[in-house]
Amino acid sequence: MVVYLDYAASAPLRPEAAGAWAAAAVPGNPSSVHKAGRTARATIDAARQVIAHTFGADPAEVILTSGGTEADNLALGGIFQARQTGHARPHVAVSAVEHHAVLESAWLLQARAGAKVTVLPVGRDGIVQVEALEELLERHQDAVALCSIMGANNETGALQPVQAVTELAAAHGVPVHSDWVHLAGKVPLDFAATNLAAASVSSHKLGGPAGIGARLVRRDTPISAIAGGGGQERGVRSGTLDARAAAGFAAALQAPCVPASRLEQMLQPLDALVAGSGGQLVSRTPPRHVAGTRAFSVPGCDAEVLVYLLDAAGIAVGSGAACTAGVVGPSH
Repeated sequence: MVVYLDYAASAPLRPEAAGAWAAAAVPGNPSSVHKAGRTARATIDAARQVIAHTFGADPAEVILTSGGTEADNLALGGIFQARQTGHARPHVAVSAVEHHAVLESAWLLQARAGAKVTVLPVGRDGIVQVEALEELLERHQDAVALCSIMGANNETGALQPVQAVTELAAAHGVPVHSDWVHLAGKVPLDFAATNLAAASVSSHKLGGPAGIGARLVRRDTPISAIAGGGGQERGVRSGTLDARAAAGFAAALQAPCVPASRLEQMLQPLDALVAGSGGQLVSRTPPRHVAGTRAFSVPGCDAEVLVYLLDAAGIAVGSGAACTAGVVGPSH
């Protein structure tokens, strides 16, 4: 028996998503005008409606992608490029605990497009220090292109002060992107009610198929395409869309969610295990941290060794983001 706890890396495929994927497995390019193509297009349109409804967005604001990483890259690169119109706005602000999809995208903008990246520090609780952003905005006024702050950290579960960041940035006319990959499915989200310019979500973190995600982009947000092609998604994202994956994503979003209180109850045995082994919880419970996420350390024990020992005992956990597995050194 395997106790699978590594949902932050990837959640098991929900039966509802698998069923929807199988039912949509028909031939047809959604850009084609024949019946098979129209059928695929209808599947994608229906999925887009579900995604939009789930996250409080308009269907026209949902740009389907290959996952959270592409959504993050397209948001940062597209907004940065569009914001250079008129006069240069080279400054980009990201928190120190962003997923690598955001951090590496920012560093690429610095290397290839002349961006000046400011990494906003976090406190011992893993929560970004908003005053650092305030200082940046006051110092550079209208030269800041955008800011990216995740909703909840994928390793610690720390909830970030996105509302405070967006209110501060809005006063300076700066668009804010938020990586919602670890937040989606855990708390109700309403894109329309936020001041966000863009947000990213991913299917496989929610029990849907891997290889599909979405970028929510407010209709009045200037954004440029950063890769060429057919411009299938609002002219800013190209590539043939996978109708089956879209159907599976939508089905996973419609499946019942486990209440936050139940998630916390389910993790009580893990908390007891950590305490009994002399470990220390790094993360905390709501409201400062998202439900269902635990980060802990065991003094004197190497993280990778602990992962292997637990795996041998039939317990699957992670020692950091899955995309950095095997990297020597502590998580950023």
